[in-house]
Amino acid sequence: MDSNYKSYNYISSFSRIDDILAQSQSNYEEVNELPDREKLTYSNGYYANCSALFVDIRDSSKLPERYRRPALAKLYRAFISEIVAVLNGNTQSREINIVGDCVWGVFNTPYKAHIDGVFSTAAQANSLVKVLNYKLSKAGYNTPISIGIGMSYGRALMIKAGYNGSGISDVIYMGDVVNHAAKLASRGSEGILVPPMMIGDAFAANLSELNSKLVARDWTRQCYTANAVNISMNDWYDENCT
Repeated sequence: MDSNYKSYNYISSFSRIDDILAQSQSNYEEVNELPDREKLTYSNGYYANCSALFVDIRDSSKLPERYRRPALAKLYRAFISEIVAVLNGNTQSREINIVGDCVWGVFNTPYKAHIDGVFSTAAQANSLVKVLNYKLSKAGYNTPISIGIGMSYGRALMIKAGYNGSGISDVIYMGDVVNHAAKLASRGSEGILVPPMMIGDAFAANLSELNSKLVARDWTRQCYTANAVNISMNDWYDENCT
């Protein structure tokens, strides 16, 4: 959110707090799927089932020790640019956010086929990083990046939040589904033999029979894991990057 200066008035601020806290509970509706952004106001909200997908660079705090800032900026730009493109390529994508070196999205998934679609998007992200690491090595980057991918399914509260009247606002998704996906992503690739993709139980339970064969239970981390790839992207990698 870009700022736009407006003098702060504490009396008006205190009044806005009272107005927000006095809002009716009935303004928050239970719905079957995420509504369009245009339906949101500063006084309503929606509870809906959805899926969250996080893609995060692991051990990114060590990258400034390895690369100068211009090189680091190009690495981040390449990663963020194309992970955003992957998530945005899913027709059920409703929200895409960038937080540091993490890209995450919320997907409208009222049907099981949509959850399979999010899993396919995660596989594309996984394949993309294989190609990115090859291109980074050709550009003089000596250390490949590793990622964690977290997927979760559940209910979220969707609200519009910001400073009413200022033009500064955003859509916020709150709930365990978002927090869980973020935590799962933080555990992907945390060891040499640990797969990058971490999948919540509810998400895994809704996968098709075909995709279910690609995941395995991780009893230590209490989730499912996978190292799925996009076949076409992987074929391109084999033909052009080896």
